[in-house]
Amino acid sequence: WVKANPKAAAPWDKRGYKFPGGAGSMDPRAVPLYMGSSAIALKQSKGNFEAVKAILSCLYEGSMLPMDTALRVESKYFTKLLSGPQAKNMIRTLFINKQAAEKGAARPKDVPATDLKTVGVLGAGLMGSGITHVTAKGGMNVIVLDRSMEEAQKAIAYSQKIVDKGVKRGKMTQEKADAFMARIKPTDNYDDLKNVDLIIEAVFERPDIKADVIKKTEAVIGKDVVFASNTSTLPITGLAKNSDRPDQFIGMHFFSPVEKMPLLEIIPGDETGDKALAVALDYNAKIRKTPIVVKDVRGFYTNRVFPPYANEAMLMVAEGVKPALIENAAVAMGMPIGPLAIVDETTLQLGYDIMTSTKEEMGDAYVPSGTEDLMELMVKTIDRRGRRFGGGFYEYSDDGSKKLWPGLSEHFPLADEQPDVEEVKQRLMYIQLIATAQCFHEEVVTDPQSADLGAIFGWGFAPWTGGPMSHIDTIGVDNFVRTADNMAQQYGERFKPPMSFREKADAGESFYKAA
Repeated sequence: WVKANPKAAAPWDKRGYKFPGGAGSMDPRAVPLYMGSSAIALKQSKGNFEAVKAILSCLYEGSMLPMDTALRVESKYFTKLLSGPQAKNMIRTLFINKQAAEKGAARPKDVPATDLKTVGVLGAGLMGSGITHVTAKGGMNVIVLDRSMEEAQKAIAYSQKIVDKGVKRGKMTQEKADAFMARIKPTDNYDDLKNVDLIIEAVFERPDIKADVIKKTEAVIGKDVVFASNTSTLPITGLAKNSDRPDQFIGMHFFSPVEKMPLLEIIPGDETGDKALAVALDYNAKIRKTPIVVKDVRGFYTNRVFPPYANEAMLMVAEGVKPALIENAAVAMGMPIGPLAIVDETTLQLGYDIMTSTKEEMGDAYVPSGTEDLMELMVKTIDRRGRRFGGGFYEYSDDGSKKLWPGLSEHFPLADEQPDVEEVKQRLMYIQLIATAQCFHEEVVTDPQSADLGAIFGWGFAPWTGGPMSHIDTIGVDNFVRTADNMAQQYGERFKPPMSFREKADAGESFYKAA
C-alpha cells in the first residue's frame, strides 16, 4: 500500500493544515460537542475512570495546538495513566489475570483433558435452563432431566426464546438456531443419562432433594463421570456424603441469569480429586466463563461478601438514611446498580430464608447482622418480598420502570440529619473490602487474583479499582487497616479488619508484588 501510494499522508501531516473551523475547541460549532461528550462520559463513568477524562482532555487541548505539540500533550496524559495505579490494576485483573483464569491456570497439569460431548443437566428451572443453554452454546449436547416431560420442556422454551431473539436481530441464522435447539433433549427418565460425560445438578436448594437425585443419577451414569452440583450456599462436602464417589463430586456455582453472568465459582469438597477439578475447568473452557476456585464453606466466596454489602444498605435504611442517597452513592462509586435494587432482584424472601436456615443451623453461635427486624417486617408483616413478588424497596410499573417505594419512610422514618454522600460511599465500599479481607484471611480464596475476579464478575464490584484486593493495595494496607479500625469504632465490629491484614500492614507489605 505504501509503495502504491508514495504521496499518501494524513491531512494533518500536510503543510499548512488547520483544524476544521480554524479555532479548534474555541469554535462555536465545536462547543456542543465538548459539552455533550463531557456530560455523556460523566453519566457513563461517574467520573471514576481516569482514562475517560484524559481522552476528552486530549481532544479539547489538542484541537487548539499544532499537531506535534498536541501529540506531546497526548503522550504526557498517556504516560501519567500508564504509570498510575488505576491502569495497572485494571490491566492486571481484567486482562492478564482474567485470561490466565479462562485458560485454566487452576487446572491440575497432570490430568489428561476430557472430551465433553454430552452433559446431563438435572433440573429445568431458571438455573437449570440457563445451564442447559450455555452448555448447548458451548457445542455440547444436553440431556435435561426433570420430574416430568412438561417440566423438562421448560428448558427448551427458555433456549428457544433466546435463539428466536437472535434470529430476529440477525445475530443467528435460522439454520444455526435449529442446530442449536437440536442439541437439547428433555427427559423425565434417568436411564437417558447413562452415556453422559458430565452431570450438572441444578435442582431446588434443599439437601434432601439433592440427595435423592444424586443417588438416582449415580445408579445409571458411568463410573468415571464427574458429578457437579450447582448450589449457592450448601457446602459441597455435605452433599458429597450422598455420593458413592465423593472424589468425583464437585461444586459449580453459576450466577443468574446464567447466559449473561460471566463468573463460575468452582468448589472442591474435602474429598474432591484432581480429575473432578480438571473436568470442571475443561467444561468451563467450552462455555467460556471466568472461573475461580474457592474453598468449600457456606456461601463460598461471592455469597460471603455480597450479603454484608446488602445488609449495610439495609442497616442504613433502618437508621433513617434516605434510600435514594444509598442507591446513588453506590452507583457513583462504580457499582452497576444500587444494593437495594439488587436485594429486590434476588428477593428479600430469599434473604429471609437464608437468614432463617442459618439461624437454625448455627443455633447459639449465630451472630445477628442487625437486619433481622427489617427483614421480618418486609417479608412477614408488610409483604414487600422483592420484585418477583410485586415489589420490595422499589415499586415496579408494567412498562418495566421502577422507583423507590414511597411507603418505606412510614416504616423507617428519615433521620433529621443525613450523612454526606462520601460517608455513605465509604461505608458501602469498606464493608465489601472487609468481607473480602475476611475471606482471604480464612483462605476461602487463596490468591488476590481470584478475589478480584470474583468480585468484579460475580457481584459487579467497581471495575475501576481492579477489584477489592487491588483497591486495598492502592489505598495501602496500613491505611486500610487504620480506616477500618476507625469505622469499627463508629459503626460496629463488622468493620474490624482480620489479624493477617494487621500483620501485613505492620510489615509494610502489599498483596500483589510490585511490577
